[in-house]
Amino acid sequence: MKIACIGGGPGGLYFSILFKKAYPTAQIDVFERNPPHETFGFGVVFSDASLSRIAQEDLSTYQEISAKFSYWDDIDIFVHGECIRSGGHGFCGLSRHTLLQILQNRAAALGVHIEYQTEIKSFDHLLSQYDLVIACDGVHSAIRQQYADQFKPKIKMGKTRFTWMGTTKPFDAFTFYFKENEAGLWRVHAYRYEEGKSTFIIETSNEAWLKAGMDQKSEAESAAYFENLFAQELEGHRILTNKSIWRQFPLIKNENWWIPKMVLLGDAVHTAHFSIGSGTKLAVEDASVLLEAFKALNFQIHELDRVNEVLAYYQKIRKPQVESLQKSAETSQKWFEDTEKYFKLPADDFAFSLLTRSLRISHSNLKLRDQNYILKNNQNFAKQAFQSAGVPIPKKWQNQDIPPMFTPFKIRNLVIPNRVALSPMCQYQAKDGLLSDWHIVHYGSRAIGGNGLIFTEMTAVNAEGRITPGCAGIYTEAHQEAWARVNRFIHEHSSAKTCLQLGHAGRKAATKKMWEGIDQPLAENESWPLVSASAIPYFPHSQVPKALDQAEMAQLKADFVEAAQRGINAGFDMLELHCAHGYLLASFLSPLTNLRTDIYGGSVENRLRFPLEVFKAIRTLTDMP
Repeated sequence: MKIACIGGGPGGLYFSILFKKAYPTAQIDVFERNPPHETFGFGVVFSDASLSRIAQEDLSTYQEISAKFSYWDDIDIFVHGECIRSGGHGFCGLSRHTLLQILQNRAAALGVHIEYQTEIKSFDHLLSQYDLVIACDGVHSAIRQQYADQFKPKIKMGKTRFTWMGTTKPFDAFTFYFKENEAGLWRVHAYRYEEGKSTFIIETSNEAWLKAGMDQKSEAESAAYFENLFAQELEGHRILTNKSIWRQFPLIKNENWWIPKMVLLGDAVHTAHFSIGSGTKLAVEDASVLLEAFKALNFQIHELDRVNEVLAYYQKIRKPQVESLQKSAETSQKWFEDTEKYFKLPADDFAFSLLTRSLRISHSNLKLRDQNYILKNNQNFAKQAFQSAGVPIPKKWQNQDIPPMFTPFKIRNLVIPNRVALSPMCQYQAKDGLLSDWHIVHYGSRAIGGNGLIFTEMTAVNAEGRITPGCAGIYTEAHQEAWARVNRFIHEHSSAKTCLQLGHAGRKAATKKMWEGIDQPLAENESWPLVSASAIPYFPHSQVPKALDQAEMAQLKADFVEAAQRGINAGFDMLELHCAHGYLLASFLSPLTNLRTDIYGGSVENRLRFPLEVFKAIRTLTDMP
């Protein structure tokens, strides 16, 4: 079997090592366009989990890496003149140059042939000469571009600008700096990767980048600029450059990862923002999973007709893993694109937001990593929450670790005792909009159970606004008294607050209960007339709603106001206006369901007009949230 790896980066080299170990008789040729000791960037990052995997797969490579890496357990966040430290993160940094040397030597020792300073011109010719081509030629993959109609790539450029620099300062933790100057806010991601050398990634908004004149500066001029800006932090150490150009991060995805006899690997097939780890780590993991695919299908070295079967299996296994990671990376990237928004927070809150930005690390996960950090964070959060709410810390909580979910939350003049809320859930247990004992038990038991805020199901402002015949309403005195009974029970037996969700189902009204056929129209003899922003049915077989005229809109607004007043009379602490799920007010907001040509249609300002009129009319009744 003959295999060609296009690109001699860590991914291609590591796959060559693993495959050669598993199938010693295979011929593997690696084609690298650069000399053996030339590389861009500075350090790469591996997690504890990644290192453990390498140790299991190739102990020799692991031993070489572990003898040379710089290890850290902590993350330091410098913001607003403070340093917030969180431990238990377990990463190591390693020189990219050193890693390449380790992999090059190991691959060569196993019999992998590496051709340096070799640029492949004809990939079609390569396919005719080899049984498998591994395309690991990086972000700007020529192979991906040549076969784009088959791989179907999608590339989205990030909003921020960043440059990959280095420094001689030896950091003892993964370090973030956030610092403002006259140009804007600068973010730094820094970590030591070998004795006396650290990676120093600088990131900022496009506006700050232009304002600082970075588009006109050379590498040396950029380095001098940041040596001056971060002089206090660098403590006399120098900024280093190595092809440290300014760029935007490309998010790369491909619909297909393989075509017959060829597969993409590493940055050629996917990228994940550098704020959650290393592209090198991902490429090495790709190599591991690709070999696993060969082994899982019990591939034999002479079964060349099964190569495509292996590649399909590899994509099936690896693609969902990478897509999950990319989703987290996009969330993390968005945080760094919006850092100016979070920079307004106090240092502790800012740091917690940063640590949990990707949603892969939660409050409970941070507690497992560093209990002392979370204890301090909880104490500061609780102090702020109780002060903001204007209530004292209960005696049982004094000098205790108070979980954030059990701290009060203030909205306008309403203090909610904790941050646990019952979400709105249709119960389909009302008759003609009137509640039953079911609702007393449903809402009352959740309040007694400890929820700080109880949302009602969507409650219709008139009979025609009900979603189904089993949905609740608040358009008669009887409805008001039924809701008052629920509120009296909750307020007498718990500290929970209650919120009335007011709405009108619009074109989605007069449908069956969920278990009878969700969103399906009622039989004609059970139904009632529907209204909406425009005469567009929800389903082709649904009833066509009447497009509201302005007189009918005025009446509907009055219905909302009357229902809100009934809610106030019934003892609700809070009101919520339902403008989602394709219901009446949502149908005004969306250009897909609002085709009006009057002042309530067309531009987004016009589409907002009626929902805002309803909101403002209700707001005149009360200052409650």
